[in-house]
Amino acid sequence: MSEEPLLITDVQARVVAELARIAPVTEELGRRFAAAGEEIALVGGPVRDAMLGRLHNDLDFTTSARPEVTERLLKGWAEAIWDIGREFGTIGCRRGEWQVEITTYRSEAYDPESRKPAVQYGDSLVGDLARRDFTVNSMALVLPEQRLEDPFTGVVDLAHRVLRTPGRPEDSFSDDPLRMMRAARFAAQLGFTVAPEVVAAMTGMAERISIVSAERVRDELVKLLVAPDPVRGLRLLVETGLAEQVLPELPALALERDEHFRHKDVYEHTLTVLEQSIDLEDRLGGGPDFVSRFAALMHDVGKPRTRRFADDGVVTFHHHDVVGAKLTRKRMQALKFPKDQIDAVSMLVELHLRFHGYGSGEWTDSAVRRYVRDAGDQLERLHILTRADCTTRNQRKADRLRRTYDDLEERIARLSEAEELASIRPDLDGNQIMEILGIGPGREVGEAYRFLLELRLDNGPMSEEDATRALLDWSAAR
Repeated sequence: MSEEPLLITDVQARVVAELARIAPVTEELGRRFAAAGEEIALVGGPVRDAMLGRLHNDLDFTTSARPEVTERLLKGWAEAIWDIGREFGTIGCRRGEWQVEITTYRSEAYDPESRKPAVQYGDSLVGDLARRDFTVNSMALVLPEQRLEDPFTGVVDLAHRVLRTPGRPEDSFSDDPLRMMRAARFAAQLGFTVAPEVVAAMTGMAERISIVSAERVRDELVKLLVAPDPVRGLRLLVETGLAEQVLPELPALALERDEHFRHKDVYEHTLTVLEQSIDLEDRLGGGPDFVSRFAALMHDVGKPRTRRFADDGVVTFHHHDVVGAKLTRKRMQALKFPKDQIDAVSMLVELHLRFHGYGSGEWTDSAVRRYVRDAGDQLERLHILTRADCTTRNQRKADRLRRTYDDLEERIARLSEAEELASIRPDLDGNQIMEILGIGPGREVGEAYRFLLELRLDNGPMSEEDATRALLDWSAAR
């Protein structure tokens, strides 16, 4: 992302174009609220993004109207209205392709023990802008006249790509500690530099993030990781000590070195793996992929706990894949991630070394089948992680690893075409097993099913006759 200062003429041109695009919403809402004697202004992210040329259909407004008045003014205009944010002064609605949130002027703060803000309504637009996180988000477009309100020179900071707070950063972060993580997220998202005084406040107040709920921390971390340059934001979290509070496994990767035992810098290696996995994301056919990125970030977190020094100076990290998977699961559970994401990321971390047993292609077809079976629906992400995990500067070694993994993928493709590996099953189903063995439902059916599945993985597809004979032999041997 370019870090050159923005030209004011470019900013003006973008704003004019965006105002024309969103006019069906802003003009009608401006007239409705003005007619009711209320103030309303487009505010925050939509104003900032209009100046950056980043377009979206989620629009945020701030108003003098109390929530019940806002709700009344939206009736007859909005196609759907919801009040899930009413306790924070917010009423949401939908009109065509537009998602709109309108929030009453407010002033909010945390007390030292609270995990939720105590909301107090404000009485002026400038007062509302003063309580926002950064100057680039403290600009508003007053409606219906479309007058820019910028009391904290956000346009100047936006032009120079700098993140500052409207007032003292210590006061801002005391009001809402999550803003410290948002600074890192905006650095990753927008390519902005964080002002030195803001970095200093983040460093001095890092422990304050502990009062914020795990869910809010998680959501901010996800936004950071799917940003265009997550490494930029992650470095800031580590440098300020925030990562020690919310993702301590990351700074722990910066293992101490000494003059006798040399090893790859695991922290820098991890950030490189993350960047390389992002470069391979187009294999997934969508946009930014959180699961793939978080797996890359966590793949080596088991190394600090498994590091051992051999007498000859060699450093080992035996079983760091298994230990790392457990640490990953524990951290994601603490951050209240959904179970499917926890399972996916943990499995990728546990499997990320499996390929290195492939050697120069010595795996049997049985081993290839098991690789596919164990990866399940995460196979493509495992391909990405394994390829990204090669950060050697030795070009010959890198080329050899790439060619070897190309060979593995080709073998998977051939076997998949011949055997439908993605849906691999035994050659007899449960009903056939019960009929052949003359048994009813129970544990023995499951044991027989697992025997036939292992046989299928070892030998590939079998005829029904051969599978029946193998099942009878297995049963007789028992």
